[in-house]
Amino acid sequence: MVQTGWTAERWTAVFVEQAEMFRKAVVQADPAAEVPTRPGWTVGDLVVHVGRFLETSTPYLRTGSRTAMRPPEPRAGLAPLEYLDLQITAAAEVLTAVPGNRPVWTFSPAAPDLAWVWHRRIAHETVLRRFDAQTVVRQVVATDADLCVDGIDEVLTTIVAAKLDGDVPNMVSGSAVVRPADVPESWLISLAPDEAPRIRAAAPGEEGDAQVTGEAELVYFWLWNRMNYREMTGDRRVLDVLQVGRGH
Repeated sequence: MVQTGWTAERWTAVFVEQAEMFRKAVVQADPAAEVPTRPGWTVGDLVVHVGRFLETSTPYLRTGSRTAMRPPEPRAGLAPLEYLDLQITAAAEVLTAVPGNRPVWTFSPAAPDLAWVWHRRIAHETVLRRFDAQTVVRQVVATDADLCVDGIDEVLTTIVAAKLDGDVPNMVSGSAVVRPADVPESWLISLAPDEAPRIRAAAPGEEGDAQVTGEAELVYFWLWNRMNYREMTGDRRVLDVLQVGRGH
């Protein structure tokens, strides 16, 4: 990680805050309303997605499984908001109870097999879905720059590698510098076919084949394919590898 200072407790606090904002937004919205940031999704779909994400993620923390687990069977007989509330409550309990250094299977070949990876992932998934929900009711609130920097770091150091380890193998060679304008952190990502991305802090003035700049919040949501932003320049193939939110 380029940035330090984050802990399991801090990510848990983010989850609790963002889950509350997410729920407030979806309660205000028509369940059949379309989600502008996720074409083809309704608010109802979004609610069920978050509940299901929590239901399939938290068992790793609860059990300490060192191997990938079969997703639990979906809950039947619950209204979407009941299902959501059940999963939010359960997630808050397990995130609070499990220390970040507990060994557990994680989803990315670039991440350590430690519980804090799940604390972080659950926190940022909830930030992302809060943003999606707030676009429906046109009440999008600003996301703290420090939180956005941690989210950028998660994408570059963990999520990109998970993406390339799955159904989208990398065939691109090149590099990108991600340098938000309003924070001191920056990253250099180097790509090569059939290799995991190599990432380090970018040196002052260093450039890559592609450049990602702008405020940290814009960079964060651009990486998750939530914003079209003109400050992303250079090799489009490299930029496409960095954007991980397509279909998510």
